[in-house]
Amino acid sequence: MPDYIRIADEVATAVAEQRAVVALESTIFSTLGLPAPANAAALDACIAAIRAEGAVPAITAVLDGVAVVGVAASAHERILGAARKVSERELPLAIAQRWTFGATTVAASLRLAAHAGVAVFSTGGIGGVHRGAAETGDISTDLGAIARYPVVTVCAGAKAFLDLARTLEHLEMLGVPVIGVATDTFPAFTMRSSGLPIPARVDDVDELAQIARVHWRIGGGGLLVATPIPAADALDDTVGHDALDAALAAAAAAGVRGSAVTPFVLACIAEATDGDAVAANIALAANNARLAARLATRLAAQPDR
Repeated sequence: MPDYIRIADEVATAVAEQRAVVALESTIFSTLGLPAPANAAALDACIAAIRAEGAVPAITAVLDGVAVVGVAASAHERILGAARKVSERELPLAIAQRWTFGATTVAASLRLAAHAGVAVFSTGGIGGVHRGAAETGDISTDLGAIARYPVVTVCAGAKAFLDLARTLEHLEMLGVPVIGVATDTFPAFTMRSSGLPIPARVDDVDELAQIARVHWRIGGGGLLVATPIPAADALDDTVGHDALDAALAAAAAAGVRGSAVTPFVLACIAEATDGDAVAANIALAANNARLAARLATRLAAQPDR
């Protein structure tokens, strides 16, 4: 059978030995997610945070027509460059058409993580229900994938330019447990709070691990864990919302829609905040990776789902 998915030896060994592994997407590390050299800084920070907690990082990507779970260090330079975005629906295209580099999204990464037996995935902010979705129907594939695959997604909430209230409602409709770690409100990506109450709160990683175990033992799919960006790294709410409003107005004026919205809006916000939003993005990605690794080590300590 052709080699459609390749699991790195380190990742496969860790899974087989029931040791902690954290999956990562590659979109955030490509120029679709962060400008150079910030994308390289984010990559290094996430890997360091995961390894410091005793877990194995497993970056996902499509390289030369093969979906990879655990991109080797020798190939990191490749995932820092320009790419085509690969969500779950594009995976067969990227493989069959042998894309040189496809940057995996949350949805694609979750599918690959589940295939490899990886129970925890870390990202920056998830996709969700877009503003105006009642007319456009624009809802990210991320939400369905989070519900479908038995993997914990650790994030800093959803990207703030989305309709966060509807995103939470959609997750409820899909039956996804949404759990805040040390927060009573849903985080807003580079800002600490959206002001929206979160369905459940925990303050202990061991309790979080037990919730995940119970969820899986009774036949559940994925869980969403949301933790706010550290206060010292967060964007000021006024600055963040002003930049967000300007970015959304620019996107509307330019007719930007669908998957093009995220990179366009993030680039506008980065420019409007003189790079502060980029620094915040790096900080939250590393913070999420650290929490994900701690959770993965707790789950690995009692691996029976």
